[in-house]
Amino acid sequence: MAAPSLLNWRRVSSFTGPVPRARHGHRAVAIRELMIIFGGGNEGIADELHVYNTGQLVTNQWFLPAVRGDIPPGCAAHGFVCDGTRILVFGGMVEYGRYSNELYELQASRWLWKKMRPQPPSSGLPPCPRLGHSFSLYGNKCYLFGGLANESEDSNNNVPRYLNDFYELELQHGSGVVGWSIPVTKGIVPSPRESHTAIIYCKKDSGSPKMYVFGGMCGARLDDLWQLELETMSWSKPETKGTVPLPRSLHTANVIGNKMYIFGGWVPYKGENIETSPHDCEWRCTSSFSYLNLDTVEWTTLVSDSQEDKKNSRPRPRAGHCAVAVGTRLYFWSGRDGYKKALNSQVCCKDLWYLDTEKPSAPSQVQLIKATTNSFHVKWDEVPTVEGYLLQLNTDLPYQAASSDSSAAPTIQGIRMDPHRQGSNSIIPNSIHDTANSTKTEHTAMKGILMKNNPDLKASTDSNAILLSSSPTNASNHNSCMVDILRKNEVDETCALPAIKISRVETHAAATVLFSKEASSNPVATVKTGERQWCDVGIFKNNTALVSQFYLLPKGKQSIAKVGNADVPDYSLLKKQDLVPGTGYRFRVAAINGCGIGPFSRISEFKTCIPGFPGAPSAVRISKNVEGIHLSWEPPTSPSGNILEYSAYLAIRTAQIQDNPSQLVFMRIYCGLKTSCVVTAGQLANAHIDYTSRPAIVFRISAKNEKGYGPATQVRWLQGNNRKAPLS
Repeated sequence: MAAPSLLNWRRVSSFTGPVPRARHGHRAVAIRELMIIFGGGNEGIADELHVYNTGQLVTNQWFLPAVRGDIPPGCAAHGFVCDGTRILVFGGMVEYGRYSNELYELQASRWLWKKMRPQPPSSGLPPCPRLGHSFSLYGNKCYLFGGLANESEDSNNNVPRYLNDFYELELQHGSGVVGWSIPVTKGIVPSPRESHTAIIYCKKDSGSPKMYVFGGMCGARLDDLWQLELETMSWSKPETKGTVPLPRSLHTANVIGNKMYIFGGWVPYKGENIETSPHDCEWRCTSSFSYLNLDTVEWTTLVSDSQEDKKNSRPRPRAGHCAVAVGTRLYFWSGRDGYKKALNSQVCCKDLWYLDTEKPSAPSQVQLIKATTNSFHVKWDEVPTVEGYLLQLNTDLPYQAASSDSSAAPTIQGIRMDPHRQGSNSIIPNSIHDTANSTKTEHTAMKGILMKNNPDLKASTDSNAILLSSSPTNASNHNSCMVDILRKNEVDETCALPAIKISRVETHAAATVLFSKEASSNPVATVKTGERQWCDVGIFKNNTALVSQFYLLPKGKQSIAKVGNADVPDYSLLKKQDLVPGTGYRFRVAAINGCGIGPFSRISEFKTCIPGFPGAPSAVRISKNVEGIHLSWEPPTSPSGNILEYSAYLAIRTAQIQDNPSQLVFMRIYCGLKTSCVVTAGQLANAHIDYTSRPAIVFRISAKNEKGYGPATQVRWLQGNNRKAPLS
């Protein structure tokens, strides 16, 4: 976590969609990039389910999902946990003086509510109606502790009773619950309390989960920390180091990594009368912010209770708010305002803030979508909750002249050639796609082809097999990009967001072999890391970039990026350099958030095209027929002359692939002028199922003109989770 003075709070200044009313007593959870809020209120209790999308492609969007089923009544100060794509709601206040002990499940993939009826404990009563309890999830169990009950049967005559009972709720896999149980615990049980927080943390090397309970209210606010070993059900009060936060209730606690972050809540305010007892002193909201290192049990204060914020640069004091962790970013929304007052209701904050707690992780390797003679269209996998990406390149790779034999595609070490076509050497793929027996496609992350020098390795298949096992020695076109074409209508279980239908996506030609820095055991040139000079391509908001230029660095400087923070460099002061044909470039990318620039990705290497070779075939389609499947494609958009023939290849099973999945062995299944072919069931029976991402059968298609073979389009035909025959 950054030093207190370097905290970079960000307020979301504008929204789209129906913004929920400000409130307190609500709860929030995260499902992937979605923040889901339920309950709470101010003038009455809210019963809507609100969703905020934190994703990069959807800007500050709130939406109201159309829920159905056993819709629960609105509630406040309830339990709210998330298990995958299902959410459980327990208890809370449904109206003044009337509390609930009902349990509801929401299947967020369908926005379907269902009332649960868990079995009561084998000994003892089920949990009584309550509010302000903690409800924590670990594995297939939820843990309920404490809260506040109303002893009076008359809801207008509230007789509060603080609780310190402890229950365990066993869940069924996916949906449903088994029932309640009352674990037998050891040690001294924490005192009764409500509006406390409880989180569960499991240290990586110990494997023993622990529940930590902090603060709460029992006539006075509390600042004690309790620990429960879930395996032995032993309560203890750990000795902490550092400055303990002030006693508080209605605060939030979130775990990121090995830290529990505590924000806001009600804290004592004694003013000048230091003799005031905790029961008699005044109370106020706070904006203090601390964390507990759960490995060392040491408190660290990031924002103290006494720190003033005259610039409104962080959330104002509040209580009864919600906080949720999305990746390593914390989001805070609404809550009771600590300053403003009203006659008949609380004044609640309307703002949404977020804070990055650490620098982002490294993105995936840069992946090639398309290459031309003087540009690259590249992408990389998204990193959650970042504000941009810094893309860099260098040009240390020496240019290798093209072979004088222009009739063949680049030669590759370790290839068994078709004896009938010795002149047609194999080509490295330049377009990689996943396909199905429909025209629908989806983009997937591209995996680099691991290229190794191993001239002794030979394919143990028939004479049509081609083993891609080493870097090309001929500087022709070698490009690759990927699209998944679905075998069936596959949809991952996810929340039903307002969807944008994806039409058929045409495959793109690309222009170079993608391989990692570590992949080449015999690199063309040895470049010491200290001597490599990286140049900025720019800072990009999204995870794609069209690269045709880069910025030249001043002499003696390694980078113009400001590593200490995320400020955008002033590129207007630098000269631009255009990319040139037939030249190799190294790429790396780093993500940027409020804490600064994270580590760079592994290095990828691409080469711009040499003029004259044909582009890659596009718009690949696969459909089933009686014989097997029908594979078709469109001619290259840039043939650079007359297309003389096409070749199609199928990845097949071999012992080499089992030993090293990065080395694919391909068998030619077609060669001719037509832009389609039939792949028989017998050929498919020998197909290799690639599991680098989702299971798929791999095809490659390339075109040849007078100068030779151009880049290949690689197609992955998705097979779902089926490890059996591809047509079953």
